[in-house]
Amino acid sequence: MTGTEDTEQGPPAPRHWEADVLLRDGRTAHIRPIGPQDAALLVDFYARVSDQSKYYRFFSPMPKLSERDVARFTQVDHVNRVAFVLTLSGQMIAVGRYDVVRPGEAEVAFLVEDQHQGRGIAQLLLEHLAQAGRERGVEKFVAEVLPDNSRMIQTFRDAGYRVASEYEDGVLALEFPIEPTDTAIGLMVNREHRAESASIERFFNPRSVAVIGASRRQDTIGQALVRNLVMGDFTGRVYVVNPSSAAVSGMPAFATVGDIPDEVDVAIVAVPAEAVQDVVLDCAAKGVHGLVVISSGFAETGEEGRQRQRRLVGLSRSYGLRLIGPNCLGIINTDPGVSLNASLSGVMPPRGRAGFFCQSGALGSAILEKVNNRGLGLSTFVSAGNRADVSGNDLLQYWEEDDSTEVVLLYLESIGNPRKFSRIARRVSLRKPIIAVRSGRTTQGVPMGHAVRKIAAPPQAVDAMFRQAGVIQVDTLEEMFDVAQLLAHQPLPRGRRVAIVGNSDALGLLAADAAAAVGLVVNKSVALGADATAEDFEDALDAAIDDPEVDSVVAVYIPPLNVSGEDVANVLAAVGEQSDKPLVSSFLGAEGVPELLRVPDVAGSTAGRGSVPSYPAVEAAVRALARVVEYAVWLRTPDGPPVGPDEVDQQAAKRLVNDLLRRNPEGTHLDQDELTSLLGAYGIELWENRRVTTLEEAEKAGEDLGWDVVLKATADHLRERPDQAHVWRNIDTPEEMRDAWESLALRITEPEKAGFVVQKNSTPGVPIAIRSIEDPLFGPVVSFGISGPLIELLADKSYRIPPLGERDAAAMVREIKSSPMLFGYRGSEVVDVAEVERLIRRVAQLQNDLPQVSSLDLSLVLAGAEGATVLTAAARVDAVADSRSDWFVRRMPEHPGDTIPG
Repeated sequence: MTGTEDTEQGPPAPRHWEADVLLRDGRTAHIRPIGPQDAALLVDFYARVSDQSKYYRFFSPMPKLSERDVARFTQVDHVNRVAFVLTLSGQMIAVGRYDVVRPGEAEVAFLVEDQHQGRGIAQLLLEHLAQAGRERGVEKFVAEVLPDNSRMIQTFRDAGYRVASEYEDGVLALEFPIEPTDTAIGLMVNREHRAESASIERFFNPRSVAVIGASRRQDTIGQALVRNLVMGDFTGRVYVVNPSSAAVSGMPAFATVGDIPDEVDVAIVAVPAEAVQDVVLDCAAKGVHGLVVISSGFAETGEEGRQRQRRLVGLSRSYGLRLIGPNCLGIINTDPGVSLNASLSGVMPPRGRAGFFCQSGALGSAILEKVNNRGLGLSTFVSAGNRADVSGNDLLQYWEEDDSTEVVLLYLESIGNPRKFSRIARRVSLRKPIIAVRSGRTTQGVPMGHAVRKIAAPPQAVDAMFRQAGVIQVDTLEEMFDVAQLLAHQPLPRGRRVAIVGNSDALGLLAADAAAAVGLVVNKSVALGADATAEDFEDALDAAIDDPEVDSVVAVYIPPLNVSGEDVANVLAAVGEQSDKPLVSSFLGAEGVPELLRVPDVAGSTAGRGSVPSYPAVEAAVRALARVVEYAVWLRTPDGPPVGPDEVDQQAAKRLVNDLLRRNPEGTHLDQDELTSLLGAYGIELWENRRVTTLEEAEKAGEDLGWDVVLKATADHLRERPDQAHVWRNIDTPEEMRDAWESLALRITEPEKAGFVVQKNSTPGVPIAIRSIEDPLFGPVVSFGISGPLIELLADKSYRIPPLGERDAAAMVREIKSSPMLFGYRGSEVVDVAEVERLIRRVAQLQNDLPQVSSLDLSLVLAGAEGATVLTAAARVDAVADSRSDWFVRRMPEHPGDTIPG
């Protein structure tokens, strides 16, 4: 043990240092700072640790802890001596600590109970200790490890930090800076991915399921769950738990889950809400991995239910259990090797390529009916209900690696952790398309039972987050299925060029109009006539697919009277199976993938790869195709890296911000010199200006700047006035300055509050604004738009979530409606768009690197043909102790009722 013997308690530990965490095997535990109340827990924990582990920790036999040792280890100041414990089922199973040995340097050590070693606990403790150290000004960790303690040595090396080591006196001395490198963050994200994926995999592939609350009555939830499991042909074992019955549905019933003689992987819970907590304790004692809580009566019912739900989640996690629900429909896995229908839906969807996540139980039933009617097919399905624990983010982690899932479908009623969703979705979208419907998109409303924090960013920022992550966001469930059936059965298009082949001139024209409306280019239109044969269709379709100027084909078939169309269907199916370009159809006005257009799939799907989806209206077919084209374009557009560390002086900016907050702990606006230094650290030059309060000061400023200056008022209530009455340009002499001063003083009410500045005249250009904020839920958000009150009124802005690559910055510039002003509108000069994009990326990187910058506003930037001049800017810094505390450590979302349920 290194450090002081003083056991005096310091200030309380920050609240965000406490969290639920997910271990390598997908089970949960709780991490928190140690305290004097942990003395008994520490003694019990130490008694369970092997002699070898104790020797590795203290380098000498230390069979028991003295009272002095216990006091020393449990009484820390949370500044120079910081310690975390990991608890499970009310017991301490690990402890990690650091002790500052000199300014900026601390010694770190761990002790993990032997039976829990190998679960990634030391890595978790190291992550949380490093984050606490960074918050307390620690820059480097050191550790002494015995050479044969290979697990601990590997823990430090696997963390992703640059570890230096030397061997002396039989001990290996390690040291490493704890600044979060890209490598360290990447490794942490990978560990998070594996743990969350493992936790969901156990739900979908159980060897045994217990239905707790099974009933003999036919009209009950418990009876429906048993019936659906059995009728769905579940390949594992089904157990029923009912204390008042000897048998249910011909199966022996057990009084409690603990009475079941075999292991139980997943428990489906359908008991009254007030009895669920007792079930959690029974399941924890049995060693159940996870709970699917169908029961209602939780947060959806009001404050009492919210508190009950909070206790349910806290209890489940404290015993290592993951939870789906409560108030959910259940889960389904259509894999023939599992065939799990642990839900209230009597419909077992056909085997397919899409994984579906929704929240509403009632809507989930309708979704499954719709999927079945369309012949779409699912790989897996989850209805998360109140989404108290398991969320869409967890499912994305699982589906990313699931070979049977090629398309991800999300129906989101709220987003608890959009920052994490954005990070995961960006990665998943590179491998598999994600289609999302988001209710409350306009009103930002959320259903009862969903606890979410207020988002400060506007709704457009949420839409931008989806686009940036490559998510295909659609407006309705119908459109989701339209897009999904195309992605599940047809290849991605290479571009926007479309051929239309059909036997109806009217429908062909409708298709062409629809294509033009959604940004597709019709390069070929073939009207075959009402009497076209199957051979005619085959020739026309082959020619369209072989045409190098065509990227996808829309086929329209309306049969003559008394004709089945089977011959044409056979042609469409054959062409669709062989084509490397997507083929969609409006065939007989059918919806989904009709039997006639299906291609058998060796994997067991009802409609295999190459099956041709059909739409009742050509407009729906074209709209679905356009959504897929946008995704394909996103996928094929290279995205350069964000701004590199060698391009900015991050350390200088951090020193400036930290110094400001030391002097102004309540936060402050930056003055001109501070702002110039902050922006300069990121390669952004702020045009010099001089704040003046008298005519004499204005004249001196003009002379100092070499004249050809501007006098303008900068007070908030005067900026960006359309008549520009508060600005006087082209001032070259003291006399002209006097005229400008007197004229503006007459035009402006209360000129003493106008905030006059003198500034060098800049070259003309298009006025633009680049802004960023630190959103409490999103983290950094950046916006871009043309400056001016009309643009502000119309909310013509683009948004993105940093960090930004070249693709995102370019898209921000081009997606605003007023973007033609930057590209030579009505004969004007094309501005230096590359410089505008550079500024956007630098602002984004600054906001990404410095969460203490609560807002940054480049409110007036003149973008010209040969560069861009930043004329007006403002910034504010605020202390944010727990801002982005989940960026550098793994932590599960907080319990509902506290903040967000993930």
